Amino acid sequence: MDKISIGMVIAEFNRDITFMMEKLAEEHADFLGADIKYKIMVPGAYDMPIAIQQMLEKDDVDAVVTIGCVIEGDTEHDEIVVQNAARKITDLSLDYKKPVALGISGPGMTRLQAEERIDYGKRAVESAVKMVKRLKNL
Repeated sequence: MDKISIGMVIAEFNRDITFMMEKLAEEHADFLGADIKYKIMVPGAYDMPIAIQQMLEKDDVDAVVTIGCVIEGDTEHDEIVVQNAARKITDLSLDYKKPVALGISGPGMTRLQAEERIDYGKRAVESAVKMVKRLKNL
């Protein structure tokens, strides 16, 4: 099997957390022998779908990994952001028949809980690589 090519969409919001998530994801992709072919920064998790769509349209992208962190605020805004982003991300995966791994932590978590979940980036890469391999074997 050829090397798996991954696109990565990273949220700038809560960049101190998403930076650590991104670095773990990159290290794990290298460990798994996957190539991160494209990376794009977007303002936040809610802004990811259009960037994901453009990556999925590329013939040299097998899967997309999302990296984001949505911390709880004083309102339910965090829930709206994650629910809508996750729904659209799932739709894009199905529309393009390519895995899109959800590496977005939240909603409903504190900054401390977000720091404890930086491995979501690594887990998203793991999921993307496994899904590409398993779908190719169908």
